[in-house]
Amino acid sequence: MIRGRVFNVQRFSLHDGPGIRTTVFLKGCPLQCTWCHNPEGIAAEPEVLVVESRCIRCGACRTGCPLGIAAEGGWIPDGREACTACGACADVCPTGARAVVGREVTVDELLAEVMRDRVFFDTDGGVTFSGGEPLLQLRFLEAMLEACRAAGLHTAIDTSGLAPLKHLLRVAVLADLLLFDVKLMDDTRHRMHTGVSNTQILANLDAVARLHPNIWLRVPIVPGVNDDETNIRATAALAAGIPSVRRVHLLPYHRLGADKRRRLGNGTEGVSLTPPTRSRMDELAAEFTAAGVTTTIGG
Repeated sequence: MIRGRVFNVQRFSLHDGPGIRTTVFLKGCPLQCTWCHNPEGIAAEPEVLVVESRCIRCGACRTGCPLGIAAEGGWIPDGREACTACGACADVCPTGARAVVGREVTVDELLAEVMRDRVFFDTDGGVTFSGGEPLLQLRFLEAMLEACRAAGLHTAIDTSGLAPLKHLLRVAVLADLLLFDVKLMDDTRHRMHTGVSNTQILANLDAVARLHPNIWLRVPIVPGVNDDETNIRATAALAAGIPSVRRVHLLPYHRLGADKRRRLGNGTEGVSLTPPTRSRMDELAAEFTAAGVTTTIGG
């Protein structure tokens, strides 16, 4: 039985594709973007998230933890590294200050969960598989796309593009829409801010665009990282040069991911970054529109 690991199922989403959608977030990502807004999706394994503002310092987590490493507001020194995310501390927490992020589901279980929203999809809504990087769970993703297709659901994949090309092509033919992330055009800068090269990502985009007729590029806009004229114009030219790229969505950076990192105990990346202003987003959108690309801010 094929099982997958998800960290969120977001219902009634107006983003991540057309119409009203249910977005399934799969765990695991090969990138380490400094601005990541879903850091709980980076690790493939479950993690414990701690909301310090909900902690009443009752000590129940420490008592409930079988390893004795949980502590009020977090862990004892060096305790987080030993945490197995068994969930015992979350089970006994009376205020919901602790939660395990990441649960295993079967294809049938997840499909049943998604089908509860079918009445809201109308003619253009559907299901989007995001992450993390959904292609890291290839067999589960493939099985879910096949199950959704059999159920008559519109499907989309939101991918970073960093995966073996043969894997990307396998799932692309099963999806109605590809949401393909393009973060930085310069390889050196891409390595600096995501931890990986963009060579395979751009090559994959070129290859899948020859096969799939419906691709939307998604470009995160992070001031001081990728909003400079050189990168924006290069990205706009890329989008304009691929016939199957139907539109571009510019996604303004927000700070929610930095707060999640703190709750996961994963450092302070993104804390010093600043969201772009609306006027700046309008300016950048105009650059893409001038290149002949249908462009939306957000979504």
